[in-house]
Amino acid sequence: MVGFGPGGEADRTRRAEEAILCSDIVVGYRPYLDRIADLLEGKDRVVSGMKEERTRVEEALRLSDEGHTVALVSSGDAGIYGMAGLALQMANDDTPLGKNTKINVVAGVTAACAAAARMGSPLMLDYVTISLSDLLVPWDTIRKRVEAALAADFVIALYNPRSHTRTDPFDQTLQMAREMRDPETPVGIATAMAQDDETIKITTLGELQPEDVTMKSIVILGNSTSRIENGRFITPRGY
Repeated sequence: MVGFGPGGEADRTRRAEEAILCSDIVVGYRPYLDRIADLLEGKDRVVSGMKEERTRVEEALRLSDEGHTVALVSSGDAGIYGMAGLALQMANDDTPLGKNTKINVVAGVTAACAAAARMGSPLMLDYVTISLSDLLVPWDTIRKRVEAALAADFVIALYNPRSHTRTDPFDQTLQMAREMRDPETPVGIATAMAQDDETIKITTLGELQPEDVTMKSIVILGNSTSRIENGRFITPRGY
């Protein structure tokens, strides 16, 4: 299970690259494999599409049971909104699949960490990450988590915030934030991290435009002590 970071070569860990290079077969979502094409020369590839996570895991476990060394890749970190949990669960199911497989999880640079580094230091104090995608978690559960994080004054990193067709969760989150936090609260928007069209925007809660946020974005919302200094998003730790 390999997390290769947000997508650019500079953000990969050495351990992730070594894990992919020593594998016989690499399994992944096509856009992910495209981002690590320089590591795949001479390797067999198993490609699947969006929402085919279980299929990818099944194939990786089957190939591993046959004796192959397999890298099942995720962007970011495989254990943070990635494939590691599903692979471990399926290997522990009451089926023969994966019973001859040793699973190693290789950490990667997460989107929140990569985005924060480009913005300044917004995650210097306690923070939470929340995915606004309601494909796997009911919106009512997500809403309660957002409300609790806002009330507890956490810095919040929002994953999967908004798409062309799924705008309501972000709109409701923005409304809740504006009701519970000062309009001058810093907000950072990182879009298409580590790709050619990467953009980083630092604004405020009051001035944030929902149209600036896409499915390729990660949004970091500051807490009551966060501030913008010289164009950098900072959350003081209190040294």
